[in-house]
Amino acid sequence: MSADPGSDRRTDHSTDHRTTRTPVPKKPSAAFAFSPRTAPVLLTPEAVAAFGEVCALAPRTLYEFHSPEAREVLRETEVLITGWECPPLDAAALAAAPRLTSVVHTAGSVRGVMTEAAWERGIEISSAAAANALPVAEYTVAMILLTGKRVLESARTYRTERTTPDWTQAAQAAGNYRRTVGLLSASLIGRRVIELLRPYELRILLYDPFVDAAEAAALGVELVGLDELFARSDTVSVHTPLLPETRQLVSRELIGGLRPDAVLINTARGAVVDQEALTEAVLAGRVRAVLDVTDPELLPPDHPLWTCPGALLTPHVAGSQGNEWQRLTDFAVGELRRWAAGEGFAHPVRRERLAFLA
Repeated sequence: MSADPGSDRRTDHSTDHRTTRTPVPKKPSAAFAFSPRTAPVLLTPEAVAAFGEVCALAPRTLYEFHSPEAREVLRETEVLITGWECPPLDAAALAAAPRLTSVVHTAGSVRGVMTEAAWERGIEISSAAAANALPVAEYTVAMILLTGKRVLESARTYRTERTTPDWTQAAQAAGNYRRTVGLLSASLIGRRVIELLRPYELRILLYDPFVDAAEAAALGVELVGLDELFARSDTVSVHTPLLPETRQLVSRELIGGLRPDAVLINTARGAVVDQEALTEAVLAGRVRAVLDVTDPELLPPDHPLWTCPGALLTPHVAGSQGNEWQRLTDFAVGELRRWAAGEGFAHPVRRERLAFLA
């Protein structure tokens, strides 16, 4: 009796399936390294699940690198996923992580993560600085437009006097038509500000010693000297990183060269600005200031800028807040996916660029 042809076909099909099946690639091993304070902020269940689709996650988040439990995790880890206030990758941590080759950083600056030992080891690192640049740029643009319309002053007067103002008495200096905005540095954030300002009828000046005329033209800005930036701008927005050579770069002389009623916006670092000189200028009513950062970060309770009507202080909120943290983790998942596929990081941080980065 001949065999059932249908049975033969099923057997053949099963054999073919076994011989042509492609092995499932092994997920790279990864571990989270955060601080206890910041881990709950970024490592939401959704974020953890997204990372877990790309890599094999260690069962615990690392808050330090030197306990026996941490060394056990590090021994198998190929890539670390890090965030604000994570422990630094010092020589002892690296010795405990023989398989570690890369770091995906969900925050901006990598200075707190990477040590000389990590750079010497050749550890690759990706930063989410580009993702964090967007909310800072959005904050900056909002403040440029609000201060141009003198919204904060109008709101204060309206709340106090509770009468409808005579709009015909508005100062000619108020308004955003052809207002001149000067940007200090074409950093990641500075470039996003330029991009977001394009729809508005503003003149944009730029000071950045590393940008040439051709690049400035491509950005659609006018490249000027530092003194000229302060002398010509109605608003100056500071976007330079804090480096030894940029400490108090916005000097007393530059502040003195600002136009009357000009606005200084600082979302970079407080120490880039001579704060004493700026305070004097604001108290005198000569200039206005929007400061998301100060030096020190929290001013003393009796500092005059707290109550000065010409100053707006915000508590370092320009960067990612609330649901914007998801952008950082989405960004990091994308970088991890590229790395796991062997494509390399789209946003690597190079050691030779550290001198120009925050």
